[in-house]
Amino acid sequence: MSVAGGLGLWLAFPPYGVWGLAVGGPLALGIVVRGRSAGRGAVLGLLLGLAFMVPLLKWTGTFVGDFPWLALSVLQAGFFAALGAATALTSSLRWWPLWSAALWVAMEAARSRVPFGGFPWGRIAFSQADGPFASLAAYGGAASVSFAVALTGTLLAAGLARAVLGKVRNRGAGLRACAPPVAAALLVPAVGVALWLPLPGDSLTTGGRPATFAVIQGDVPAAGLGFNERRRAVLDNHVQQTLALAARVAAGASPQPDLVIWPENSSDIDPYQNADAAAAIDTAARAIAAPILVGAVLDGPGENLTNAGIVWDPQSGPGARYAKRHPVPFGEYMPLRSFFRFFSDQVDLLRRDFLAGDQPGVLDIGGVRIGDVICFEVAYDGLVSDVVDGGASVLVVQTNNATFGFTAESEQQLAMSRLRAVEHGRTVLVAATSGISAVVAPDGTVVERSELFTPRVFVEPIAQRRDLTVATRLGAVPEWVLTGVGIAAVLGTVVDRRRALSAGPVRRPRRRTDPRPHVEGR
Repeated sequence: MSVAGGLGLWLAFPPYGVWGLAVGGPLALGIVVRGRSAGRGAVLGLLLGLAFMVPLLKWTGTFVGDFPWLALSVLQAGFFAALGAATALTSSLRWWPLWSAALWVAMEAARSRVPFGGFPWGRIAFSQADGPFASLAAYGGAASVSFAVALTGTLLAAGLARAVLGKVRNRGAGLRACAPPVAAALLVPAVGVALWLPLPGDSLTTGGRPATFAVIQGDVPAAGLGFNERRRAVLDNHVQQTLALAARVAAGASPQPDLVIWPENSSDIDPYQNADAAAAIDTAARAIAAPILVGAVLDGPGENLTNAGIVWDPQSGPGARYAKRHPVPFGEYMPLRSFFRFFSDQVDLLRRDFLAGDQPGVLDIGGVRIGDVICFEVAYDGLVSDVVDGGASVLVVQTNNATFGFTAESEQQLAMSRLRAVEHGRTVLVAATSGISAVVAPDGTVVERSELFTPRVFVEPIAQRRDLTVATRLGAVPEWVLTGVGIAAVLGTVVDRRRALSAGPVRRPRRRTDPRPHVEGR
């Protein structure tokens, strides 16, 4: 059952997207660990985590081998082992479905932060963009969505346990016993439906003064790690697509954009140091007569590199820029390089480390205030909320998924962008070198999307929104509160057990039996 629960979680994510199966993970874990020891709960939680993470993260090993994929999967499954142990400990408490659901949030909070800055990929919330739970993101962020899905599953587990126990004790009593928790489980998604308030009219252009954005997907010569061996070809692809758009604008076949978005790694040649690259970007910017947000790899500081988004003005050239704040460990920098070299010599494929920036990606471009996050940064709550708090009216995700080929990685990352749109009430523009690029409305609807390894250009008017959702105002508060509830339940259980052990076994007075008949007054 643990394995089945993990596989259900996997199938809830793209490319399958059967979002309702996500409930099966908490449901299965709630049943199998109830009444068991913490050690047994850890083993069952580990099985669930492996059945979930190994297939979900298969894309990580597509071009770098099986060892990194399996190592990452096992590491992430370890968090589910801790969840299984904690759920087993609290399964004897009253209202245990509530504590168990809070523990899922606590586990995801830990997984999103450690080690090496965390890896939030596979949070339950990111599977729910098409389901009724997604609306809760606007009120409590991704944590509230994960909690709602987990609570639905644990309540169903409680209902099933009651039904079985009631049937054993009294034939026909099972249905009456399971009705309350099952009704409560059905109420959770019903709340999500009730809170879903579709925006009137065209959700892309309502809520603020519109600006016209162009998203360019220029494509790469080939999939895999070798895509960047032909860096100039990637840059030229994006220049040519922008020049073609400029020709359509001049012919009246396309509206004039106020801002053009290029993806991450659209210029892996540092335009500050390479005159030819700078001239090519200049040509594109002047032809389209609009600033271009260029995704570039910059040499420096020192021996390191910087993954940056640069605002390139058609008149003044490079201006404001954002340096990626969360470089990917093992992808953009190598932690503990000498240690991991014992396991794989592939660590040396990454010759130079990327350094992290220290400022949120809030950029003012021609009167438009955008919030830029780069690639995997969209998975981290704080990095996205920081740019909205900084006044961003539109969210931009610059990404490069060419390394992962035709795997599910691009679909899974798009699902995160959809949840972020609902969470912060902002249109999200995804610009990818090879796909999937997309325009996501504030209600999570995908208005435009590209296919993988196909050049594509989108031009859309986008409202510059200023209103803040409840989730944006609360920030990380819901996650910390739910995490605290789960941890408090575990600590309370541990304290109670220690008190019981220190008190020793309860001794009942022994009743003396007298075989002689009772005589009044004796």
